[in-house]
Amino acid sequence: MRHVRRTVRGLPPARLSGGLLALALATLPMTAAANGQPAPRRLDVQARAEVEVVPDQATLSSRLWERTPAIAQRDASGGDALALSQARSRLEERAATLIQALEAAGVDRDAISAGSLRVQPEMIRESSGPDGETETLSRTRLERPMEVEIHELDRLPTILDALTEAGVDALDGVTYDLADRDAATDEALNQALQRAKHKAELMAGTLDVELGDVLSVSENQAPVFQPRMMAMSADARESGGATEYRPGTLSIDAAVSVSWEIEGPQGEE
Repeated sequence: MRHVRRTVRGLPPARLSGGLLALALATLPMTAAANGQPAPRRLDVQARAEVEVVPDQATLSSRLWERTPAIAQRDASGGDALALSQARSRLEERAATLIQALEAAGVDRDAISAGSLRVQPEMIRESSGPDGETETLSRTRLERPMEVEIHELDRLPTILDALTEAGVDALDGVTYDLADRDAATDEALNQALQRAKHKAELMAGTLDVELGDVLSVSENQAPVFQPRMMAMSADARESGGATEYRPGTLSIDAAVSVSWEIEGPQGEE
């Protein structure tokens, strides 16, 4: 008599959703543990939560710059030390005026920071003569970034007005943030764990099993918090600045995996 060997192929793992796949694998017969006792049946659940929070502080970024006079490129090889010195003096004077304007608007001096001086050569083309010929000119741009920390968001329009009135050259944007990030990330993690518990209870009730002790807990993704940048007009002098900025909300994501021991109805194995 010929013996026929049959092979039963199960559905590929991709056919089962995350929670049901974990339960199906968990309820398969387990190999005996090292002490001779069968390993506990388990229910593995993954959950994710997203928390929306309103920012309560911001950093306003801006820039001041000055340029040296443009000169023919052939004459610029040695540079112009006097022109650079004069441009830097004008820039530092404007920066001091800007800081004074911010302080007059009620901004603490400690909340104002001036970045490092940036020096950048620039090339421009300019028409020369009636025949339309162009000439390449060279100049140097000196730039000073400025940042203002804002702890009362309703004062943002006043601070923007102070910057534009002081002649700031560019408003780069507002970065919204939270004073207490830990509390917000804790809330996201708490909601992810609550969501995992809810899913486990729903699955256990549907399949007529009982949840036992928690076997393991792990973070699939630690709470992620990212300050949000809102862009502004590139040139404050031309645009006149912005009249209103709404911070909106910031999103914080967290994801966890939790495993429970499971038992049959009324504790039956």
